[in-house]
Parts: sequence; C-alpha cells; structure tokens
Amino acid sequence: MADPANSSLGKMLFEEITPVVMVLCTPLVEETCLKNGLPFVQMLTPFCNFSNIDVPVRTSSDQLYRLKKFKLRLFYASDIRQPDIEVAKQRLEHVITDAGKRDFQEFCSDPPQLTDILAGPESEISPTWFQYYNKELIRTLSFSDHEAFDHPVACLLVVSSKDEEPINKFIDLFNTNKLPSLLNDGAMDPKIVKHYLLVHDNQDATTERTSRVLSEMRSTFGNNECNLLCINSSKEGDVEHQANPWATFKPNALSTEKLGCALTSDDLIEMKDLMQEFASRHIIPYMEQKVRALNQQISATRKGFRNQIKNLWWRKGKEDGSDSANGPMYTFNSTESQIRILGDYAFMLHDYELALSSYRLISTDYKIDKAWRHYAGVQEMMGLAYFISDQSKKEAEYCMENAFNTYMKLGKSGLQNATRCGLWWAEMLKARDQYKEAASVYFRTCGEEPLHAAVMLEQASYCFLLSKPAMLHKYGFHLVLSGDYYKKCDQVNHAIRTYRSAISVYKSTTWSHIKDHVYFHIGQWYALVGKYDVAVRNMLEVLDCGYQSKATQEIFLRDFFDIVKKTGIKHEVVKLQLPIINTSSLQVIFEDQRTYASQASATMEESIWQSLEEDIVPSLNYAKSNWLDLQSKLLPKKYRESNVCVAGEPVKVNIELRNPLLTSISISNVSLICELIKNSDDVTSEDKDASSSSFGPKNPEEHNQDATSGASFTLSEVDFSLGGGEAKLVRLMVTPSDEGVLKIVGLRWELAGSLVGIHYFQSVPVKVKTAEERRKNKRTPTDDLKFLVIKSLPRLEGYIDHFPDKTYAGDLRYLVLELKNKLESPIKNLKMKISHPRFLSPGNQEELTMTFPDCLEKGNGDEQNIVQPKTNKTSSSVFTFPEDISLQGEKTLRWPLWLRAATPGKTSLYITIYYEMENVSSTMRYRTLRMHYTLQVLPSLEASFEITPSPSRLQESLVRMDIVNRTNSESFQIHQLSTVGCRWGISLLQPVDSILPSRSIIAGQALSCFFMIKDGRKSGTEEDKTVSPSPIQTDVELCVQGDNEKLFDISRSALAIFHDRERSCQGATDQGNPNTVDFILISRPTRRSDSSPASGSPELLSHHLCHCSIRSSNPISWLVDGPRTIHHDFATSFREVKLKMTIRNASDITVSVSIVTTDIPSNNGIQSLTTDPAPPAPSSPNQAGWRYMPPVTNDLKVTSDVMGNRTGKLSSTESVTPFIWSGSSSTKVQIQPLSIAKIPLLVSVFAPGVYDLSSYKLNWEFSNEQESVPQWKESAGTCPGYPYHLTALQSQ
Repeated sequence: MADPANSSLGKMLFEEITPVVMVLCTPLVEETCLKNGLPFVQMLTPFCNFSNIDVPVRTSSDQLYRLKKFKLRLFYASDIRQPDIEVAKQRLEHVITDAGKRDFQEFCSDPPQLTDILAGPESEISPTWFQYYNKELIRTLSFSDHEAFDHPVACLLVVSSKDEEPINKFIDLFNTNKLPSLLNDGAMDPKIVKHYLLVHDNQDATTERTSRVLSEMRSTFGNNECNLLCINSSKEGDVEHQANPWATFKPNALSTEKLGCALTSDDLIEMKDLMQEFASRHIIPYMEQKVRALNQQISATRKGFRNQIKNLWWRKGKEDGSDSANGPMYTFNSTESQIRILGDYAFMLHDYELALSSYRLISTDYKIDKAWRHYAGVQEMMGLAYFISDQSKKEAEYCMENAFNTYMKLGKSGLQNATRCGLWWAEMLKARDQYKEAASVYFRTCGEEPLHAAVMLEQASYCFLLSKPAMLHKYGFHLVLSGDYYKKCDQVNHAIRTYRSAISVYKSTTWSHIKDHVYFHIGQWYALVGKYDVAVRNMLEVLDCGYQSKATQEIFLRDFFDIVKKTGIKHEVVKLQLPIINTSSLQVIFEDQRTYASQASATMEESIWQSLEEDIVPSLNYAKSNWLDLQSKLLPKKYRESNVCVAGEPVKVNIELRNPLLTSISISNVSLICELIKNSDDVTSEDKDASSSSFGPKNPEEHNQDATSGASFTLSEVDFSLGGGEAKLVRLMVTPSDEGVLKIVGLRWELAGSLVGIHYFQSVPVKVKTAEERRKNKRTPTDDLKFLVIKSLPRLEGYIDHFPDKTYAGDLRYLVLELKNKLESPIKNLKMKISHPRFLSPGNQEELTMTFPDCLEKGNGDEQNIVQPKTNKTSSSVFTFPEDISLQGEKTLRWPLWLRAATPGKTSLYITIYYEMENVSSTMRYRTLRMHYTLQVLPSLEASFEITPSPSRLQESLVRMDIVNRTNSESFQIHQLSTVGCRWGISLLQPVDSILPSRSIIAGQALSCFFMIKDGRKSGTEEDKTVSPSPIQTDVELCVQGDNEKLFDISRSALAIFHDRERSCQGATDQGNPNTVDFILISRPTRRSDSSPASGSPELLSHHLCHCSIRSSNPISWLVDGPRTIHHDFATSFREVKLKMTIRNASDITVSVSIVTTDIPSNNGIQSLTTDPAPPAPSSPNQAGWRYMPPVTNDLKVTSDVMGNRTGKLSSTESVTPFIWSGSSSTKVQIQPLSIAKIPLLVSVFAPGVYDLSSYKLNWEFSNEQESVPQWKESAGTCPGYPYHLTALQSQ
C-alpha cells in the first residue's frame, strides 16, 4: 500500500481532524472584507493550509520530530455548535442538486463505453462531487461533545482600525454571553489561547491611527499576542487573480463576482505570513505544551499497574448502571475528557503512537461506564490511527467495524456517526485496494434516507467496478438501485446519470429485462427534463421487447409514442427495431432477358430454369455459356458486374418484416430507398465518365426525390398492420423510366404514422468458392441491388387459362396458352420447353376449334388428329411454334395445351418460352418467359392387370383387371378399356351389367373383372407375322347399354402422346419381352343425369398401364388336336388314332423342344364308361383359372367311379395296357423365335374306355448359340402334358 498520508482518507483526515480556531470579529471587520466578496473567515481560509511549515515538535518523548504539514480550521463563534439535523440534510441535498445541474449538459451525449471507463485513471471513474459530499456529511457531526478534535484550540479576536475604542471592543468580544454554549456548559475548556488582530483597510483608514491602536493593543494584551493585517491595498478594486485561491472554498460564486478584487498580491502574502506565524508561534507551541502537561498528569494518575488496578476498583460499582445512549456526562476537566483531549491533540500533531495509547487507555473506561457513544468514538479514532500510522491492518478494520456496530446499536441517534464511520472505513479499504469489501461497507451505511442511500449505493457501484477483476453486473445493478432512489427524491439529473452509466454494462448483455428497464426509464426521465430527442433515442432500444409481457409492451409503446408526439417532428431513425427487417429473406426479382409470368415463377431457383433452358437459349460457338457470360462481352467493363434491367419494367424486392411484440403495430408508406445515375449517352460507350453524373442527396429524406416527380423512377408504397408475432413478406417495386445505373439503397417506412424508420442494406463480403469466381471480381450482396438500366424492350406476357390447382390422377384436360406483346416491336422465333412432358403437352393449332372431350370420340374430327405432326418439334423436348407467328401491338396468340395428371402428389410444372426481338437492343437480342404452376394430384382409380395364357388356345390369354377407388368421396364410371396398337384384340367374358350393377365405383370400393385378349398376329412364315388384315376389336365398352356414350379413340393426339410418355416413364420390367400388352382405362366422374359438369372439375380420366406381361414361366406353349370320340369293334382289332401337336415359341430366341411319350398300365389313365370323369387338376400354375370339360354325347353314360391320376403307379401287374403311343417315343425339334412347329402323334387303342392322353412331357432349352436370356429366369425346363381325354366306344 502507498503512503497512507497521500491516500484519499489521509487527505481527508488532514483536512478534517485539525485544530479549530474560534473567530470573534466586529461588524466593521466583516464590512471591510466584504469589499472583496468574502467574509473574514473565508478570506483567510485558503491561507490556513500549510504544506511546508517545518516546525519542530516534542510531545511525550524527548525526541524532536518536525511537522511538515499543518492546517487550521477557522470558525465563527456562532458556528461552533452542533448542526441542526434538518439544516444539515438541506445542505447535503443542495450539494447533490448543484452537482446534478452542473453536470447535466454532459448527459445529452452518448454514454461512455465500458472499455473507456476501465481504461481511464481510477480518480476519474467516480464523480468528483463525491468528495465534497462526503466532507459535508462528516461536517454534519462537527463539535460533538464526545470528541475533542473540534474543540477550539485558540480564539482569534479581530477588530477594525475604524472601530471606536478598539481595546474595549477586544474585551467585549470575549464576553461569556457571546461564547458558544459548549464552552459555557463545560463540555469545552474556555481557557484557550487568545490572539488579537487589528484589521486595517488601506482604502479608508489612516495609518497613524492604526499604529497608535496597535501600540495600545500590545501594551494591554502583550506584544506577542497582537498583530496587524492591512488589506484592500487596491484603490480601484479591480484586481483579477489568475489563480483564485478562493475558488475551491466558494464554488458557487457567480462569474460576475470578482473575489478578492481589492486585494493585491502583497495583501495575499501578508495574510499568508500572518496565518503561518499564528500557527507556528502560537497554535502548535500551545498544543505541544498541552500534550506534554496532560501526558505527565495522566501518566501519574492512570498509567502503571497500581493506577490501573485503582481505576478498575473505583469503576467496579458503576457496572450496574443504566445502559443509556449517551452514558454519563464528562466535563472538560474530567480525567476521561483529559485523556481524550490528549489523544486528539496528539493525533492532530501527528504523534499517532501517543494518540493510540491514549485511546486504548480511555476505551476501557468508556466501555465500563457504558458510554457507548464515547466508546465508539474512541474505537473510530483508534482505527484511523492504525491506518494513518500504517500499522496493523487487521486491528484497524476491527476497530472500525466495532465502532460502526456500536453506533448502529444506539439506534437513530447513532446513524449519523455510523455513516461517518462507514465513510472513513470504506476509504480505508479502498486505499488498500479492497474495493469489494468497501462496497459492502457503503451498502451497510445506506440507512433509511432515500437520498443518502442513493449516494452510498452509487459509491458502492464504483467499488465493484474497481475490483480486480471488475464485477460488472454488480456495478450495473447498484447503479440502477441508486438511480431509483435518486428518482424517488426528485433528483432526475442524477437518476439519468446513473442509468447512463448502467447502459454500458447492459447494452451488450443477455439480461434483456433489466436492459429494457434502464432504457425505458432513462427515456422517460429525459422527457421530464425536456430532452425529447435524447428520450426518443433511448426509448428506441426497448421497442424490440418480444420477451416482455403484453401489458409491458403496451406501456412501452404508449409512452414512446407520447414522447415522439411531444417532439413535434417526425424522427427518422436508422435501424429502427420495429418491425424487425429479416435481411436474410431479401430477394431481388428483376427481368433482364429473363421475364416471369407470375410471382411464383420468379421465386424459383435459378438452377431449375437454367437446366430447362439449356436447349433453347443460344450459346457461344466455342463452349456453353449463359446469358450473363454473353452480356459481359457486350457491356462496358465498368458495368459488367451490374445486373441489367429494362426501363419501364419494375424491379421487385421481397423482404420479410416481423413484429417481435405481442401487440399489433401499424406500418405505413413502406417503400424502397433508391438512387439513379442518369446516362445522357449510350450506356455501352467505354469512355463514359460516371463521375459526371452524381448521386442524389445522401439524406434519406432526399434519396427518393425523383420518385415524386416521376422523372427517373417510381416507387410503390405498402400499408399494412402486423399482429402480435406476425411476419409478413412484403413486395416492393421500383420502376426506372430512364437509362442509367439504378441502386437500391435501403428501406423506408412509417411506424404508427409518427416515426420514420430507415434501414440500409449493408455490404458484406462473400467468400469466393470456385476457381471461376476467383477469376471474377468479388461481389457482395449489395451488388445484387445495383442495376444497369437499358432502353425499353418488347416483353411477352402469358398465362394458361383455367389451369387447375387440384385434380384427380388421370384427369385429362384441354387448356389454352395465351401470349401477348404490348409493344409495337415484333417478336418472333418462339420456342417452348416444358419440364414435365408427362403432365403437359402442346397440342395442334387446329384443336383450338374443337370441343373437349367430344374431339376424342371415335368418328369425330379429322383423321389428321390421329397422328401428331412432327413439324412443330425441334427435339423430343422443345416445341417450336410456326415460323410465321409474330406478336406485336396487343396481339394475342392462343395455343392449345393438353394436361394430364399423371401421378398423385404435388408437382411443380415449369414452362419457358423463348423469343427473339428485331433491331431493338444491341445488348439483348432475345428474352425468355418463365411460367410456373403447381398441381396437386389426388389419388383416383388404381388399376392392375394379371394376364394368364390359355392352355387350350395358343394365342389367347385371360386378363384379370382389379380396380380400387382410392378417393375419399368421389365416384367414377368406367367408360372403356382399350388395348394399344393393332396386335391385341379384347373381348368381354361376362355382361357389363354383372360387372357394374351400380354403374359406378364408389369411394373405397374394389372391383375385379375378366377379359379375353387375342394376339392378332399369325405365327409361322414372315407374312404370317404381320398384322392380320382383318380388323380386330381393341376397345371394350364398359358403360351400361343405353347410356348413349361413344367410345374414345385412343389414337387421337392427346391420348396417344401421353401414352407414349407413360410407356417411357413406366419402363418395361422384362426388357425385350414381346408378350406385353398396353392398356388404357378411361373413366369419368359420376354425375347425375340432370346436372352438367362443374367448371374446373374433371371430365375425362385416362389411366395408362404399360408393359403388362403375360404370366408364363416357359417360353413355349402347345396344343394337342385330334378326335375326342372314336367308335371301333375292339373284338376284331385295335384302333390307331392320329393326333397333331402344335408348339409355339413365344420368345425372341430359338428353342429346342424334345417330346417324350410314356405308356401307362390299364389301371392308370383309363376310366370305366360307368364312372363320371373327374376334371383334371391343373398341371402347372399357368393353368390356374382354366377348367376343360370334355364334350358329352347322348351315347355317353356318366357314373361316379373315378380312376386314378395319370401319375399313379400300376396297381396290378397282370393288367393289359389299354393304349400305347405308336409313333416315336422321343421327338426333337428346333423352333425359331415367334414361330410354331406341328408334330404328328399316333396312339393305338386296344379296348373301349375314356383315356387321358397326358402321359408325355416336353423338355425345352434355349439354343446354345444364344448367350443370354434376360426375360426368362431359366435357360431350360420340363413341361408335363396337358390332359387330353379320348373316349373309345365299342361299335355295335
């Protein structure tokens, strides 16, 4: 720790615990001094502080020490009394009020930053008026009866040379009636040093009389006790002192009041010498002698072991006395008072060891006497003596805490003393860098007085700030508490000051509630003192208070708008927090060569459009390049980093505004802030000097000045309200009318019609990711807000009429695309590309005059509509409009489109239309129109097909169709089922009425029905493989007879086109399988007969099921043909029966087939004529669903006895075989792809009966020349024979 004498407490003790001189003077003395604007005591006070007096002193010991510093305190006799408590409070309040007024102008500036505060010196952290306040607070306890350092040491009697009978005046001044009551009551020793001073006014009196009076004084009172002081040596009275010695002692003096105006420099020197001589020759020697005398007296009576025992014995009877606040009264001549005087005099003479020993000696006496105030006072002085002598730190703190607690126990009468003790204690801790402990002491000294508590809390807060490390939150919290107390005492200036300091703590903290509390109240208080602009600035900080309750938010807004109205002006606030601008949602939509048909199309990702436009947008010769690369070769270098927009076409900005509050707010006049550089020459000239055209005024008020006149650009304005927590995406537009460079600077809006908010779009560097971007100049987000405006160009507008938002799967609709160009400049070479051709397809121009769906019915329309013309397509995905089409001057082009909801779900359809312009702009030769539609497709009918080959007919198959209605409420009518192409014919197996008795499929219903399909091709020679010349039926009408419904022609353009696309999208599960069938199921929504179709509802649904394969595990099928019944006389001979087996190869690979026959015994494979023939079991899974019934003749008798299966074993070895295969037992044949082979078979029958001729099998395998068979799971297999029943009858 540094020298305690140089600490703040050391300096305070040097000023406050010093000898007191009582001054008695005549009125003429005061009159003489007041010529200088100063009373006598104040005139001499600056010269009572001796910083280098150098006086030798000897107190208790014989060793001398030199007194380097000394000070006297001058008081009028009338002021030597205990101050009135109420008057003292008023004086302290006056000190605080004056300090607030003096520093108020500094509060209008921005609050200091916390880093700046901590970086400054410690002496500048806390306000300077604290020291003055603390001194005044200590002085409220002056002239206490239990302390001696305020007792007068000497009396200075002052008489003017102009007084009549000055000697008598001196005698009358020390009259007991004029002395302070403390001297008359015995609390103070009236026998003090008297010094006589004659004041001479050089402006009025003559020196002869003054000399004569001085001689009389010295003869009467003694030569050494009298002095002469000559003042007012300036005749004019206009002396100005550069270093005014009274400035610190009279701080409230008016600037026009010249202090010491009649005092010359010689007068000042004379006063200084006078007071120094008075102190060194009179005061200090008197105190020195007094200390020595008292020390000898006390040593003889109280020191030593015997005297101490005697004193304790004498005081033992007093221990049962009353425990009063003040204890017994001690007169000045009592032993206790003498010891206290000894200690205080020694302290003032800087003999701290003698002072400590005296305080220790008397402390026990006071404690025994229960004189608690005296005891606490001695403990307090002991702590100060320990501190100033730099002795035990622990003892010093113990004494101060003991004194503080003792004062507090005295109740209300001891609060002031406790406060003084707390101030000295806190200063002691601060001098030792114990700031945290000092803060707790300040907090303990707050008391019940709000104003006093405010000052103590503020001083505690600065202790927390100066702690190591700084306790910032406690610093801010105590400042807030202090500010609240200041406000309760109407000290608004100080409340503002403390809250301003607290802002530095809570400005960047997450403690949002206390931050709002600080900003809100400081705004209110600034408004109270008339600083409305500063009030608004602080209240703005609480607008973003969404975490507060709704009631609190309403209070914040109400008071904020009240303050704004009181200002009388519309404030413009940059970065207004209400509403919150979501800059991450900023989206700029402008049209260069890319134009948009709707807002939805403009918000889609650019990569989607670029991939769609690759085939229609022109590219450079050497490599693919987008339009911006092409533009960079045409634009001047200075404009290559700018976006390009067209004059007369709006630039749109989408940005989200969010209300963070729970209460609604009104937002009006929302618009963009823009700047425009007009170009007088063509923008493509390289030597254009951009500096010749200046930006508009930088003031936000004047950014958009051209918008009002419409000379350069026009702005859109939006008004709306935001509910609690609501966010709204706002679209703002600026439409330039002249060529030049347009820059979007920011956003402007009005809050509740009383405040203007400004938000500037800041420039933030972006990271360059690709090598191509590194070669280019780095761009920032604000570069996207800078546009090169070129002259007006043709712009194509378009939409699809009656495009549905929602429909059912399979819905087929006829739509019309309408295109329009409003300018006279023509556009040509139109091309169109659709992202999902499975859903949307352009039609033929002739279809504009047709009626849907009648145009798709058979027998209606021209035959050209059966096949779509190929002249309108440049590729499979790009549609080219006829070359003779040109649009200009409000002319409208209508073009048919076909829409089919292919699959359930939500689908985004993207359409881009490319067109070129003639002789309009050298920088832009073509443009594109981008269109976007969203289609939600709901499930409707779900169909599946299972095809099984017929075991009895080679080219026929059974089809099972399963239909499920997947909708929740819609019913559908099945209109027709068609096979695609001319190969497969289809027919019903059951009446329509039995399939659909209710004529419709209701929601959730499932239905199964069967059909027969037949391959229309002939197998064998190449001629047979072509389509059969005879027409086959490819459509089956499923509507009930009498509905007068026509069948639809599936070869019409719409159905045929969408079927081709379904084939490519669905794909084939068995690649290369020729035995696949495509079906088209056409249905219509069920409607009542008396209702017409609703607008926008489906009229026709087409369901395309492609690549439906015939279920077969074998590539071959066969048929055995021959007689079923024979008549023969078996008694004479056996009968030979000729059969023919036809084998068909259904694959695209050559198959080798081997036929192996087997003879069976009579008990197996023969049935008696008296039994019923059992239906044969299916020989393979391929025969599922088929049942063959042999023909029954009138001659055949049916019985119930059934013989065994064809696979059973012989039951009797003695039975004779009833028939045998007479031909070769094994035949092998090679069958070419999609060909048939006919093989003769011969059976010899020996007895009548019914024979199952299925005792054969076919072994097949693919030719060795074929390397792969992707369709079939196996390359070889075995097929058992089909049941073939031959009835042999005995002829009569």
